[in-house]
Amino acid sequence: MVKNNLQVQFRNFRQYGIFFAFIIICLALALSTPQFFTVSNLLNIGTQVSINALLAFGVTFVIISGGIDLSLGSMVAVTGVVAATFAHPDTYSVAVPIFIGLVAGLALGAFNGVVITKSKVPPFIVTLGTMTIGRGLALILSKGRPISNLSDSFNFIGGGNLFGIPFPIVVLILAFIVCSVILNKTILGRYIYAVGGNEQAARASGIRVNNVKMWVYTICGLLSAMGGILLTSRITTGQPNAGAGFELDAIAAAIIGGTSTSGGTGTMSGTLIGALLIGVISNSLDLLNVTSYYQQVVMGAIIIGAVVLDSIGKGK
Repeated sequence: MVKNNLQVQFRNFRQYGIFFAFIIICLALALSTPQFFTVSNLLNIGTQVSINALLAFGVTFVIISGGIDLSLGSMVAVTGVVAATFAHPDTYSVAVPIFIGLVAGLALGAFNGVVITKSKVPPFIVTLGTMTIGRGLALILSKGRPISNLSDSFNFIGGGNLFGIPFPIVVLILAFIVCSVILNKTILGRYIYAVGGNEQAARASGIRVNNVKMWVYTICGLLSAMGGILLTSRITTGQPNAGAGFELDAIAAAIIGGTSTSGGTGTMSGTLIGALLIGVISNSLDLLNVTSYYQQVVMGAIIIGAVVLDSIGKGK
């Protein structure tokens, strides 16, 4: 009984502790760095976080279902290059590169899902291979060179403002709402939790486990494509080497936000807080003139701490 009570307390701590930790860190930074709570800096943090948060939303679906996706960064590069190819001035409407980029992300995500469900190879291995394939595809499609000269309407996606709010933040908010609804208010969301909690029990109860896995990897690919399009628009260039290491930041945001590495547990709100926490730490180090090398040490320590808490909460 005591052990179960401790596990419940740890789970509650992971669910709400990250939110309070985020508030405390923000208050501490506000006291130590006056520039932190300025409107321009907060909007800058939101813009910087937007791409990582989109990827983190996608991988949250995957991790809750009991899987993992290491190909996020490569998908960002491929979809960005594909979108940039069709985004030159006086060629196509801005809807064309966006649509083709999103379709490329859907295709790559679906490819991951098909191979994982049909071959029964662990997701870690499959997505590791896809990560390499995707990076090669980005280099092939771009011929190893950045794709520049993008239209103003396409560049607006990552650099424009809507009613004074950077457009990437608008995309982030909309994506958060949609992902939260899918996870919390739909049958698919309930199935995702069920598959991640106990795949055999989910299969025995009539849930089509393979279909659920297909959905989560496809959604992850779509969100990665959105991140790739935002990044390409923001830097005004389709870079075949873009997105290197993005998968680690996205997975870190999900884990820090309370998504269990063993599946079955996680929320989009927690993932958003995790992404914001990473962005705030990065921003604060810049404001305090601290070398960015320390950020990697801090992030690593936080990830280990989050996984340890997850293990304790599950009684492992």
